[in-house]
Amino acid sequence: MDRREWLMEKNAKIYVAGHTGLFGTAICEELEHQGFHNLILKKHRELDLRNQASTNLFFQEERPDYVVLAAAKVGGIQANRTQMADFIMENMQIECNVLSAAHETKVKKLLFLGSSCLYPKEAEQPVKETAILSGSCEPTNEGFAIAKIAGIRMCEYYHKQYGDNFISCIPANVYGPGDDFDPQTGHVISSLLARMHYAKMNHLPKVEIWGSGIAEREFLYIEDAAKACIQLLEDYEEAETINLGVGATTSIKQLAYIIKDVVGYEGEIVFDITKPNGMLKRRLDSSKAIALGITAKTSLGEGIEKTYEWYLSNKK
Repeated sequence: MDRREWLMEKNAKIYVAGHTGLFGTAICEELEHQGFHNLILKKHRELDLRNQASTNLFFQEERPDYVVLAAAKVGGIQANRTQMADFIMENMQIECNVLSAAHETKVKKLLFLGSSCLYPKEAEQPVKETAILSGSCEPTNEGFAIAKIAGIRMCEYYHKQYGDNFISCIPANVYGPGDDFDPQTGHVISSLLARMHYAKMNHLPKVEIWGSGIAEREFLYIEDAAKACIQLLEDYEEAETINLGVGATTSIKQLAYIIKDVVGYEGEIVFDITKPNGMLKRRLDSSKAIALGITAKTSLGEGIEKTYEWYLSNKK
């Protein structure tokens, strides 16, 4: 089949669930950059995706052609540890309601965004997509991880049982402009940027970081992630999920000193070894994505600089 026959139409109705979040915002911006302007966007106060009746009514009235499910309850290690019930319940509600409504209204294609934290704690590195459910999740984010696993499996099951074109991807740790910079709820890069900026501005002698700093993570700049997701919407048709990574990891200690340099903080970095590290290493096997021509373009240093510039311009 000629590729032009199955590319998304520029006037297609595309619903981006979670468009105000980090991932959703970037996907909307990239869609508009590529000429897709018929976007359906609803804020949480306008549409609570945890409510089944409201979600069903929205899909019946709007009838979107394509759906990107980026809506989720997310947070850092502390939030995941202390709100386990909320993380699994709210994310499962969103996934079940959206996937069911998309099936009933026969959307042309749906992309569900997973998370690399769903992989088993002891998974062989680099982690292949087949490692899902091959072992236990990292205990500190188990509730969120189980919900994301369920979403990925639901996409596969709808695909295989009903022929619904529901696909999913598992991105590495995303970061960038528009992230949550709250030190209590934000992910590692955004929260460290905010904390070190605060320490710099207030001349604090040190910044404490949870864990020993030896844990390694794979960081994907959000603009690269958004471009990859739109390419998947146009090029990927498989029921099985697909990894989106950069092919390399960075230790939290290395990351802290990169951020220290970018911010210009001159104090001391102290690692609190009494606090958990989380999973010690996680690098994705992104060979399936690379075969589709999907690769990250932004280096970690460049991405952090762009993120800090955005933070300085937009912080309250």
